[in-house]
Amino acid sequence: MTEKEKKIEITHKSQLIDYFEQGNKPPEKWGIGTENEKFLFRRKDFKRLRFDQDGGILKILNQMQKDGWQPILENNITIGLRKNGASITLEPGGQFELSGDNFETIHQTYRETRKHFQELNTISKQSDFFSLPMGVDPLSNVADVPWVPKERYRWMRDYMPKKGELGLHMMTNTASTQVNLDYGNERDMVKKMRVAQALQAVVTAIFANSPFSGGKPNGYLTSRLHIWNNTDPDRCGFLPFIFDEGFGFERWVDYLLDIPMYYIYRDEKYSSANGLTFREFFEGKHSIKPTQEDWEMHVSTIFPDVRLKQFIEMRGADASCVSHIAAVSALWVGLLYDGQSLDEASELISKWDVNIMQNLRAQVPVKALNATSGDLNVGAIAKQIFRIASDGLARRAKIRCSEDESRFLAPVREITESGITVAEKLLKRYHENNETLPELVYNWQNEQMQKYVDL
Repeated sequence: MTEKEKKIEITHKSQLIDYFEQGNKPPEKWGIGTENEKFLFRRKDFKRLRFDQDGGILKILNQMQKDGWQPILENNITIGLRKNGASITLEPGGQFELSGDNFETIHQTYRETRKHFQELNTISKQSDFFSLPMGVDPLSNVADVPWVPKERYRWMRDYMPKKGELGLHMMTNTASTQVNLDYGNERDMVKKMRVAQALQAVVTAIFANSPFSGGKPNGYLTSRLHIWNNTDPDRCGFLPFIFDEGFGFERWVDYLLDIPMYYIYRDEKYSSANGLTFREFFEGKHSIKPTQEDWEMHVSTIFPDVRLKQFIEMRGADASCVSHIAAVSALWVGLLYDGQSLDEASELISKWDVNIMQNLRAQVPVKALNATSGDLNVGAIAKQIFRIASDGLARRAKIRCSEDESRFLAPVREITESGITVAEKLLKRYHENNETLPELVYNWQNEQMQKYVDL
């Protein structure tokens, strides 16, 4: 969206629907976008890195500019970076996020991710910190986490406690791996959204990697999902209406219209939305008239398991190492970008009851692959979708006359065959080894770096 387009006043609902229709792309233009977050800790005391301290996050951003990254400024302070279609952004607690470029293959997104971790690791050795890609900060209490000085986070910080008891935990102490994929038209979007929503809890279980918080085991395998379940019921979680007859772009717009706005942004300043939903804003119940920029910003402040923008975001996987980041992308690409695989996945979920799916999802934080509900068993489904995705990637390679991407599913094969998640491996190590938790997570991330980033 150009700057001129952003300023266009919204006068008809059709403009809101058209925003999503503009995401329609032919298959030859479908891309793969991967986002990954990680925590940054000082090595000397295992405290989270502050934004502006000596050797802190701001220094990292400045050092990365030597490699061609351009600064993103807010109030003349560097709060992010951009380069070649990719960006570095900061979550409220300083979680360091790479939003990757839009690529044609998983090979490309894997190389980008690996280079990013290599670059960050080189800087970390100079500044005595380390990065930790896990779904939840295993060491810090929420009250002790320093906040990034971004204005919109201040507004969200005030709003979150009004809606859910763990909203601030979500903002400061969670990290994820996200995959963004395209759709061809409304029908294709609906099919992909339904598969993605139905299978998101299974993917979350496969990549469960948040069994610790506050310096000890927390009773969960993916406590990140537990936190999201207690963040904001208006804008988070499982969306049953995706499975309703008639779901499409307009129904998604109706969902967004009835969600309260965080704030209104004008002239580089934020102001209170006074509890207005976007529908009320659109209907003229505020002195300011809504624009396309307001709509785009509102769309980005909704956080369900699966989010529709001008592409589809799969948001459910805990943060993890380089190979697992590529594996999340490979799994979703194999399921959604091959027509036969998408048909097979659609058939798999076609008779699932929505209530049973929600109950299954509710068990995943504690049980992960061992969650069951009715006739559904997460571990069994995980094996099925691994096979479907693997076959889809193999067919995709033949059609594209390109290198097979199914090798990136190796972590999924290992986890689904063994039934043991990373979270369970870490818990076993915690109880059986002589490592303190800080040393355990530090050693674990070093082992992953050595194995997958070729340091």
